[in-house]
Amino acid sequence: MSVLFLGSDHAGLGLKQILGQYLAARFTIHDVGTHSEDSCDYPLIADALCTQVRQTAGLGILICGSGLGMSMAANRHAGIRAALCANEYMARMSRLHNNANVLCLGERILGVDLAKAIVDAFVETSFEGGRHERRVGLIDTQPSLATR
Repeated sequence: MSVLFLGSDHAGLGLKQILGQYLAARFTIHDVGTHSEDSCDYPLIADALCTQVRQTAGLGILICGSGLGMSMAANRHAGIRAALCANEYMARMSRLHNNANVLCLGERILGVDLAKAIVDAFVETSFEGGRHERRVGLIDTQPSLATR
């Protein structure tokens, strides 16, 4: 059974707990926090999860109120390709074409059933490779495409 890393701030805690239970039959869940509704700093949670994903070449899911803060914080990490997804198609394509390794969700944006469907699409889809490998390589190797 492969490991799946989960993390949330206080605004994403409820959905993280639901998804952790939902996924526990298929994955060994490693919850990097938070574990209470006390206010916390989402960049610290994103950092903890991204460190684990990079060390294990695994997959992670980050949840906050909108998903925006977590996706921004996660994408600051080399080797992390975090995708903020609002539907199943986005989740599927993020894996298929972009080799996303972190899924970001917004608890205040999504209902539980839609979140489960998005997670299923993300974890059940593999990277297609081929012509997409070069493009993903550009994401991972270019410090800033804007400087060109």
